Amino acid sequence: MKNTIFQKSIAVLLLTLAFFSCNENKTLNYTIPETKAIQPLKIVKDSIKVEGDLGNFKVHKEITEEADGIQLITFTFTANTLSELQPATIKFSFPSLAINGYWNPKIAIDKVNYYHSGFSAKASGNAPILAFYDNALNNRITIALSDALNKSEFISYLKEEDVHFYPKIKLFDEKLPKTKEYKVQLRIDTRTIPYYKSIDDVASWWANNTSYKPMQVPDEAKKPMYSTWYSYHQNITSEEIIKECKIAKSLGCGAVIVDDGWQTKDGNRGYAYTGDWNPDRIPDMKELVEAVHKEDMKFLLWYSLPFMGEKAKNHLKFKGKYLQYWKSQGTYVLDPRYPEVREYMINTYVKAMQEWKLDGFKLDFIGWFTATEDTQLTKADGRDFASVNNATDALMTEITQKLTSLKPEVLIEFRQPYIGPLMRKYGNMFRGIDAPNNAVANKVEVTNLRIMAQNTAVHSDMFIWRPEETVEQAALQILNILYSVPQLSVKLDNIPEEHLNMIRYWFNYWNKNREVLIDGTFIPSNPGANYPSLTAINNKHQITTVYENVVIEVQDEMTRLDIINAKATTSVTFQLQKDFKGILNVIDCKGKHLFEKEIELSKGTNTLNIPESGMLILK
Repeated sequence: MKNTIFQKSIAVLLLTLAFFSCNENKTLNYTIPETKAIQPLKIVKDSIKVEGDLGNFKVHKEITEEADGIQLITFTFTANTLSELQPATIKFSFPSLAINGYWNPKIAIDKVNYYHSGFSAKASGNAPILAFYDNALNNRITIALSDALNKSEFISYLKEEDVHFYPKIKLFDEKLPKTKEYKVQLRIDTRTIPYYKSIDDVASWWANNTSYKPMQVPDEAKKPMYSTWYSYHQNITSEEIIKECKIAKSLGCGAVIVDDGWQTKDGNRGYAYTGDWNPDRIPDMKELVEAVHKEDMKFLLWYSLPFMGEKAKNHLKFKGKYLQYWKSQGTYVLDPRYPEVREYMINTYVKAMQEWKLDGFKLDFIGWFTATEDTQLTKADGRDFASVNNATDALMTEITQKLTSLKPEVLIEFRQPYIGPLMRKYGNMFRGIDAPNNAVANKVEVTNLRIMAQNTAVHSDMFIWRPEETVEQAALQILNILYSVPQLSVKLDNIPEEHLNMIRYWFNYWNKNREVLIDGTFIPSNPGANYPSLTAINNKHQITTVYENVVIEVQDEMTRLDIINAKATTSVTFQLQKDFKGILNVIDCKGKHLFEKEIELSKGTNTLNIPESGMLILK
C-alpha cells in the first residue's frame, strides 16, 4: 500500500515536471467573429395581472421602477368588510429568449423537468424567488415576492406554441384569517448581471424590510462543528460525547451539537416521548456541558420545536391545543396561537440555557407549524392569534429576543428547507438538508444556501463516510462543502489515522482561510450542472475547487491562487490573465508537500497535475 502511494506521488511529480518542459502554447491565427449582444427581456406591463374569484376583494396594481431593469409591481387587495382572501394567481409571460437554465431555492441534483420549476414557499419553507439565466450564467429574469411569511406557489412552464414562459404565482391556497386589506409586491429584475448577483440583490431587498431584519451572526457560528447525529443517532452517552469532543477539538472544531436522543431513553427514532424536555438519557447534562466547555468548545442542544409526543407527560396539559397529529411518529403538533403554548416553549429554552449554560440550539421541524383544512383561523377558545403564520412569527421572534438577552452571542441553527428570508430573523446558522454520505447533494444544498444567505452562517449537512473508504474518497465529503461551515459526524475513534490526518489538514486549511471561503466574494458556477466549480475571493486570494473537468478563470490581480482538485482525474486547466512568476506548491489530501518550485507561467491556458483531493498553490 505504501509503495502504491509513493508511486502515485512520483507519477504526479513527473507529470508536473513534464508540464514545464512542454508548456509552449501554440497559437493558430484565425479570427472569431464578434458575438451579437443578447436582447434584453421585455415584459408587457399590461400582461401582469391577478386572476381568480376574488370574492369581496378588489385588487389595485401599481408599477414602479426601482432601478433600470428592475420593476416593482404592488398589488393591493381591499374589501369593505372583513372577508376571507380567496385563491388568486399572479400571471404574466415573457419570451424564452436566450434562457438556458433556472434556479430556485429547492433546485437539487435531480433535475428531471427542465422548465417546470414549481415550488412553494413560506416562512418555514424555501423562499419566494425564481431566476432564469443564459448560457453565460447571466441573469435573464429574476422574480421574487415580498411576502415571505405566508404561503405562495411558483409555477413556470414553457408553452411550445409561442415559445414563451408563463409563470404563475399562486396566493392564498393556504387559508388566511379574514381581513380588509392585503398588500404584496412582485419584483422583476431583467438586468444583465451574474445570476447569483441578481439573487443576492433580492436577499438585500428582503433584509431591508424591518420585519425581516437578520439576526446577528457571532464569530462562533463560523467555526467547524461536531454533530452526534450520524455518528451516534439517539444512542449517545456523556462519556462518548466528551471523548469525541477531545478528538474533534484537536482537529479544529469549535463546538458540538448534541442531537436527538438526549431527552429520552426510547431509541426508536420517533417522537412519542418528545415534549417534556428532561434529559432522561443524559441526566448529568450540566456536568456534560461543563466538561465540553473545559475542552474549549461550545455546546448546542437539539430540540424539535412543535412536537409533543403522545407519551410525554405534558401531552394532556395541552389537549385541544394541537394543530394536527403525526401518526407514524406518535406525536402531536402544538398550536402556537395559544399564549400558554408559546410560554411553555419559550420557557423551555430559557430554562435550559440558564441551568445548563448552553451556547445555542438546533431548532428543528418548524415547518410543521402549519394550518390544516380543519384549522379554525379565528381568535377564539383562548387563542390570541387567528393566523398560524403570524403566531409562529411571534413565537420565534420572542424566542430569539429572550435568548439573545441572556446570551448576545447565542447560536441558533435551522436546516433546509427552513431557510427563507424571514428565518434569518430567528437564526444565524442555516444547514443543508440531510444528505448522509452524498457529497454532491451536500454541495448543491449548501451552495443554494450560500447564494441567498448573505452573512448568515451556512453549514453543511453533517458528513460521514465508512472507515474502509480511501482517504482521497473520504476527503471529498469535506471538499464538496468547503464553502460552508463543516459539520463533522464521523465516529472519530473508529477511523484510520490517515483519515484523522486528512481531516486535521483540511480543517486547519479551512480555519486559516475562512475569510476567503466564507466571508469572501462567492462565485458559484452552473446550477444546471450541479455547480462543477466553486470560487471564493478575498484580498487578492482566490480559492477554486473543481468537481468536473472545467477551465478555471483566474481573476485579475490575484497574488495567491489555490486550486483544489475534487474530481477523479489529476489534470487541471486554468486561464491566466497575465504572465505569472512565483512559487508553485503541490499538496496531497493529507497535507504532504509533493512539489515546490519557483516557476514562470505564460498568460493564457495552462494545465498542471494535482493529486485527487489535493491542492495546488501559486503565490
